Amino acid sequence: MLVKTDHIRMDTAELIKKVRKIEIKTKGLSKQIFSGEYSSAFKGRGMSFSEVRSYQYGDDVRNIDWNVTARTGETHVKVFEEERELTVMLLVDISKSINFGTAEQMKNELVTEICAVIAFSATNNNDKVGILFFSDKVEKFIPPKKGKQHILRIIRELINFEPDSAKTNISQALEYFNNVIKKRSICFLLSDFQDRGYIDALKIVSRRHDIIGMNIYDEKEKEIPKSSFLIRYEDAESGGTGFFDPASSKNRTKYIENFEENQKYFKNAFLRSGADSISLVTNKPYVSILLNFFKKRSN
Repeated sequence: MLVKTDHIRMDTAELIKKVRKIEIKTKGLSKQIFSGEYSSAFKGRGMSFSEVRSYQYGDDVRNIDWNVTARTGETHVKVFEEERELTVMLLVDISKSINFGTAEQMKNELVTEICAVIAFSATNNNDKVGILFFSDKVEKFIPPKKGKQHILRIIRELINFEPDSAKTNISQALEYFNNVIKKRSICFLLSDFQDRGYIDALKIVSRRHDIIGMNIYDEKEKEIPKSSFLIRYEDAESGGTGFFDPASSKNRTKYIENFEENQKYFKNAFLRSGADSISLVTNKPYVSILLNFFKKRSN
């Protein structure tokens, strides 16, 4: 990351105006993206324990209740039923690297929009929504709850929350989430994934929750154009400063390789964990991409 952009806290009037603008835009997008896809993409994936009954031919042996079977001397299986109410959790990276953008919008602005779209879709389906903000630590946790006012509070926090730390630790966020949310939930992890070493935590979380990784990046993070001018930079997360020579093919190659390695790790981590993932770029429309993604999930 070569540019650091500070997040400036806005006054109350400006914040209310911004929240209202996002509400109007994302409510419409929510209907456009999900319109019928929400239920088929998520409902039925959450299953809760209902009862125990005698084993019948064709039952899944993985559902055998060994305690009841041992006690009665007859094989019994656990019966699960579809949960009518889901819990949707948003795990949002608010480290300094997310406050970056060179095109139409910043990465954190795209994150805010997507979170609002998901939150309004959930509340329209009478589901609870919660959010966890993280850097290299858990910055704030808002427990799952229903209602429009709760969604508007989440949007306010997305716009105006100031993290204590600049760095990123995805593993710690996943571990906290798994400890605090015991009931199976739909979890959206939104980050630029400029971090590694989280695959073990992701595997553990994906055993209990339906987790979807949303990788948000800026087009200029993929490569740096060749130039004869030195670029002075400040690393957003470490705070380190220096000069970057874009005329050096070695420097440009190293920069590109670092980006591609992070992308590869992200995709591989979610694939190996049996979780879904999607990548979104700040300078391209995301509606059709999300629509296709959730349609694919519902098939």
